[in-house]
Amino acid sequence: MPDAHAWSELLGDPALGAQELSALNAIAQARFVPQGGVVFAQHEVARALVFVREGDAALGCATQDGQFRIERPVHGPGWLDQSSAWIDVAHPAEARAMSPLVVVELPREDVQALMLTQPMLAARLVAGLAREVHALALCTHGLMHKDAPARFAQWLVARFQPSVESANRGLVKMGERKRDIASQLAITPETLSRLMRSFTRQGLLVVAGYTVHVADVDGLRRIAQGN
Repeated sequence: MPDAHAWSELLGDPALGAQELSALNAIAQARFVPQGGVVFAQHEVARALVFVREGDAALGCATQDGQFRIERPVHGPGWLDQSSAWIDVAHPAEARAMSPLVVVELPREDVQALMLTQPMLAARLVAGLAREVHALALCTHGLMHKDAPARFAQWLVARFQPSVESANRGLVKMGERKRDIASQLAITPETLSRLMRSFTRQGLLVVAGYTVHVADVDGLRRIAQGN
């Protein structure tokens, strides 16, 4: 079952109390999904709130040629769908395992019953859903109003892992294929390659395979903000 750290990643701080942790773990249903496996289908009606406890998953859709186009990667612990079950609709995207992972489901009826007896926990669940809506709104705004360099810079900043030596330097690990990243940014793979070369010439980063060594994250932030 998820530990206190996993629940904090999902629901935010402060950490849950022992009673709240026990109540959530009592209704949580965990299952293993092998790499490449389908967690849930796009048109499957949602009956539970679903998150990844361990491993890497992705939300996306299957193309006509049988490929899976990634729209949003999800690293555990992270939500795959915490909204659809509340309104009794189908999942808006398909979820697949990019690595072996552990998925946890919280049946809607059990969560509803728990919220009646745990009002503070209910508030945390609502706040978690609000954070996801806010993040998606920011993403939509970026796609509609930012140019390609700003969108790519924002994508890098969101995944930036600072080094121990300097908060301005660090790594970005690209767990997806470049064409999937380009699809998320609404650009072509060729444009993504040009942006990588441009950022490299500006001294912002160095690309080594699927690892990006960031030399100036503040510079990326300025580009992401349109400066």
